[in-house]
Amino acid sequence: MHDLDELTAFDAVMLSGNLTRSATRLGLSKSTLSRRISQLEARLGYPLLRRQSNRLLPTEAGELFHGYCQRMLELAQQSQAALEALHHDIGGELVIDVHAALTRPWMTQALHDFMARHRRIDVTLRTHERFHASADSSAIHVTLGPVMEENLRCEQLTLLRRGIYAHPDYLARHGRPQQPDDLLAHHWIDLLGEAEGGLPMSHRDGAHYLFQPPRSRLRLDQPMLQADAIARGQGLGIMPCWLAERRERAHPGELEACLPEWRLPTLPVNLLYAHGHQAGKVSAMLDFLRCRLPPEWDATSSPSSVAS
Repeated sequence: MHDLDELTAFDAVMLSGNLTRSATRLGLSKSTLSRRISQLEARLGYPLLRRQSNRLLPTEAGELFHGYCQRMLELAQQSQAALEALHHDIGGELVIDVHAALTRPWMTQALHDFMARHRRIDVTLRTHERFHASADSSAIHVTLGPVMEENLRCEQLTLLRRGIYAHPDYLARHGRPQQPDDLLAHHWIDLLGEAEGGLPMSHRDGAHYLFQPPRSRLRLDQPMLQADAIARGQGLGIMPCWLAERRERAHPGELEACLPEWRLPTLPVNLLYAHGHQAGKVSAMLDFLRCRLPPEWDATSSPSSVAS
């Protein structure tokens, strides 16, 4: 593999025939320029230049190699220009991998607006319930919940508040819980893996409680299906507050917050992508998503914002 600095030094001397002028043009000392040419000659195993009077002239090997040297330098410039174009170009195929709970209420509209702005972008949208990505993933990943991923850059977008919700008719039939212990007497609608090992709860006055949800007769693996079951009055379940608020605006009277004075652990929404410089299409998408977060993703939102 040739060193571009050595090739540039040799090309400059070949064009000027003078070490001093070449060093000045390149902004180098004469000793540095001379050392680079010597290193190139040692790497090739042939002398490339010979001194005649006050000029440096090419040897037969130098004359032959100079043509290849110029082509290599030209290719290096072209490759750099191509990379610069890729960095600024907003077009081509883009893969977005998004947690299912964030797809319909946020991501699909955001992608629609992004593609309307950038007509040369083709997007593949994939959804997941459990995040997994290979170390060489070139996709943009949007996750919900803690992520242990060291091979991708992880940027936290927000922390989502969560609450316990039920249909008002269900609560009218079974009673409204007044304290965490009361939850044990209710039907529980489980989102798989959500409350494994218990659910820590904290009261606004500083009290703490570890809630062990009762056995659930209905266990679901998709947040939207869980929300449907809660809204149909089949029991209590945990939902992100912003999803409950949006559903309540669309279908008033379907959801009521239970124990709103008790706080549940927040869920991080993370943006994951490859380390290093990003192509223009990736940078544009990342910037767009950062600016298009739902207004309800405010850390101050609380379960009590859904009217009872």
